[in-house]
Amino acid sequence: MGKFQEDAKKLLEDVGGKENIAAVSHCATRMRFVLNDLNKADTAAIEKIPSVKGTFTNAGQFQVIIGNGVPQFYNEFSTISGIEGVSKEQGKAAAKQNLNPVQRAISVLAEIFTPLIPALVIGGLILGFRNVLEGIPFGFLEGQKIVEVSQFWSGVNSFLWLIGEAIFQFLPVGITWSITKKMGTTQILGIVLGITLVSPQLLNAYSVASTAAADIPFWDFGFAQVNMIGYQAQVIPAMLAGFLLAYLESFFRKVIPQAVSMIFVPLFALVPTVIAAHVILGPIGWTIGSWISDIVNAGLTSSLNWLFGAVFGFMYAPLVITGLHHMTNAIDLQLIADFQSTNLWPMIALSNIAQGSAVLAVVFMHRGNKEEEQVSIPAMISCYLGVTEPAMFGINLKYVYPFVAGMIGSACAGLFSTLFDVKAISIGVGGLPGILSIVPQYYVPFFGAMLIAFIIPFILTYIFRTKGIFNKLDPVDEATGNLFAEEK
Repeated sequence: MGKFQEDAKKLLEDVGGKENIAAVSHCATRMRFVLNDLNKADTAAIEKIPSVKGTFTNAGQFQVIIGNGVPQFYNEFSTISGIEGVSKEQGKAAAKQNLNPVQRAISVLAEIFTPLIPALVIGGLILGFRNVLEGIPFGFLEGQKIVEVSQFWSGVNSFLWLIGEAIFQFLPVGITWSITKKMGTTQILGIVLGITLVSPQLLNAYSVASTAAADIPFWDFGFAQVNMIGYQAQVIPAMLAGFLLAYLESFFRKVIPQAVSMIFVPLFALVPTVIAAHVILGPIGWTIGSWISDIVNAGLTSSLNWLFGAVFGFMYAPLVITGLHHMTNAIDLQLIADFQSTNLWPMIALSNIAQGSAVLAVVFMHRGNKEEEQVSIPAMISCYLGVTEPAMFGINLKYVYPFVAGMIGSACAGLFSTLFDVKAISIGVGGLPGILSIVPQYYVPFFGAMLIAFIIPFILTYIFRTKGIFNKLDPVDEATGNLFAEEK
């Protein structure tokens, strides 16, 4: 008998049986189900299965947290159920039957930016390290910066810009590639399209504002002139162009005979898209992006910026649950493109810390609960390192009061961060490593905000638990003094 055989049988029964499963796959730690009827899944019963660490529903998928043993569990589940699994991408496609139009749009946005996150994270770390080298005057160096006293570190700083430039200035290449990958069209065409948006022969996007209108280069077609402007670091122009390319390629593949499709499909898809990108989509996308960044920046720099920071800090964790948090990637990148920094990213890193601290309080209060610690301790560590889903879905939402405590702590930290105008030079690693992305002059106030995000959720989680606030647990067992009475 396999290690997970009994648990797999029970899970099959509790998700509504084989007939209720439209598709099943797994990732590194979770079983991912697309169910025909989500209401048939008995969540309470599933979470009592010994191998199960928690459950949640996201992007139309019912996900069951198993842990590192999920490949073995999945194999035994497949054998018992007789259901052949699908790939994660196929599972996501099947899950869209459970999504409304807004959720589908958010899902598409997430699938575009998720493949880019590793590059954005390493780019943020590199820019943060370069800030230390070239942006901070040190007392022990008599007020000089590292690059001013060390030729070696000056060379390292210059070399690392090669990577930072590739990631952020040439971001449109990554976006157009990711869109073609997500849409199932020709990825090399997406890469070529992205390069046409950031070609060296174009006026760099960062130089447009300082260049007189008469000095902007242009293509002269006789009857019309088109400005030769690049879209370095621009998000929305690249997205508009990428989707147009994907839709044109899909259309022409249907109408052009297969015998000549290799020649004419790329021609009729790519050339019109590049023209449209520079004549129509680029200027429109630039304008839309500027509006968005101006509105967000106005909120972050107004006299009510403290309120904006508090509200964003409070709401970010719920945004993660809905998947709407992926929108902040585009906003952050647009702020960086327009203002060379972002006030939004620091608050995201602080929200990660706050939710992790709420889990730390649960670990402290429930110490000795070995079964729960298998979920709570790894989830807490993951949260402090910038990945909040295991903590929120495995612990905080399960009990509710830690989740609310984390939201309040995040709001307080966001308010503090915004009052001190803390800025990040780039998107980076969330949680504790988030400080590496902060503009050096704001290290001290950001560290203060980190302390707030650590202390307040911990204290509030303890208070909410002992006083019975935001939960259905007894505040204290009068007979034993036990703070951890069972749920009613």
